[in-house]
Amino acid sequence: MMSDSFDMNPPGGEPWAPWIAASNAELVKKYDEAVVAARAALAGADDAAMMKKWSLLNAGQALFTMPRVACVRGMILNHIIHHRGQLSVYLRMNNIPVPALYGPSADEGQM
Repeated sequence: MMSDSFDMNPPGGEPWAPWIAASNAELVKKYDEAVVAARAALAGADDAAMMKKWSLLNAGQALFTMPRVACVRGMILNHIIHHRGQLSVYLRMNNIPVPALYGPSADEGQM
């Protein structure tokens, strides 16, 4: 919510590179910090801020532009939901009980 765009390969700058955790504990800590920051940013954003356009850029060229609310719903929340679905299918295919993802799972009593 801080800027109107993100350039993953800014002209004259360093390209974006993913952060890589050194351990599971470091990854969980970073995730927990990011969740707190994201919730605070969303809670502090009013309707006007959420309807403001946001762009993903590559070398200064817009790949897409849409309202922030569409980015949050379509590019973040729906993406997380999609990967949770993939995880549950992977677990089932490997005969691993599916943990609670959105409340109790049918497998919880069988663990």
